[in-house]
Amino acid sequence: MSNTLSFDYIVPGDDFTRAGEASSDVKHKLKQIGYDSDAIRRVAIAMYEGEINMVIHAGGGKAHVEISPEKIEMTLADNGPGIKDVALAMREGYSTAPDNVRALGFGAGMGLPNMKKSTDAMEIDTAIGTGTTLHMTVYAKR
Repeated sequence: MSNTLSFDYIVPGDDFTRAGEASSDVKHKLKQIGYDSDAIRRVAIAMYEGEINMVIHAGGGKAHVEISPEKIEMTLADNGPGIKDVALAMREGYSTAPDNVRALGFGAGMGLPNMKKSTDAMEIDTAIGTGTTLHMTVYAKR
């Protein structure tokens, strides 16, 4: 028997009312199993930001989460347009979100920087016209 729990989620595209369902569910599961509160907070932030990015930029995507006693690993994948300039996208305040999304209070250019700050490890695999996959890890204890 494995000590790892695994969960898969569909992040619906263009639906801000459902964005955050996956991160909320993972947060709830982590609380139920007694995970460290700082790790729970960081996972919730990273996943939520990733979900919002998938809704804004990619028409949705998928999230896969593996929880072990040592760490939480999150993989968020989409089939969106890809990120043209990852270094630029990592700069706080840089955003390619359209005006209608900004009018809703999203698209401030803090998504990727907040994910990076909230995780212990983050890798971005992206290809123009193919999509983006984020691999993020949060350890139980920093």
